[in-house]
Amino acid sequence: MLTAVTLLRDIFDWLGERIGGVLVLSLVIVAGIWGFIALTDKVKEGSTQRFDERVIVMLRDRTNLSRPIGPPWLAEVGRDITALGGVAVLSLITLAVVGFLLLSRKHGTATLVSAAAFGGLLLSVLLKHLVDRDRPQLVPHLSYVVLASFPSGHSMMSATVYLTLGALLARVVQRRRLKLYFVVLAMGLTFLVGVSRVYMGVHYPTDVLAGWTAGLVWALLCWLVARYLQGRGTVEPEEPG
Repeated sequence: MLTAVTLLRDIFDWLGERIGGVLVLSLVIVAGIWGFIALTDKVKEGSTQRFDERVIVMLRDRTNLSRPIGPPWLAEVGRDITALGGVAVLSLITLAVVGFLLLSRKHGTATLVSAAAFGGLLLSVLLKHLVDRDRPQLVPHLSYVVLASFPSGHSMMSATVYLTLGALLARVVQRRRLKLYFVVLAMGLTFLVGVSRVYMGVHYPTDVLAGWTAGLVWALLCWLVARYLQGRGTVEPEEPG
């Protein structure tokens, strides 16, 4: 068993070896937390309400608010995309990835991915409970909803899962363009899921922005933990090219 002093020494040694990258990520995390808190305050004050409502109405047919703008098939596309951020789809994706990692004998990485996804879900539910914002009532919902509105759980969980998996996939390739491809793909899926939630009329834009911010912060924290554990040998290192 490591003592607390030994553990702290190891952490500081690890930080010292990677001070540049850690500082940048730390600044992003702090900025994200600050931005989330500031946005939450604005939402509670009601100062974002007019903007939120205006955007939702803009995405509906002015002659019939029950119908979203665009051709009829676009609403079906919106439902398909929004499902990519649902608990069922994200759980299946996470289980599939964890199963692959276990079969590949990467038990540490499998545990980390599971903890990142499950921890993100718990954090999302907790934040929704603390803020307890009502869902938009301006237009009919095109997707079934249960929990509170702020932050968007779909947006937060898609950011958490897709960014975590994107970073994981980027670790197993050597070429920079492939690393960039996985990260951009993860960000693109996260963006589309968030936009679809507003299009479905079940979230305000600020709900989605808060979900993206919280998900990004959580994913970065998990990435820092992964790098630290990787240095200790608890999480499997990158495979050589």
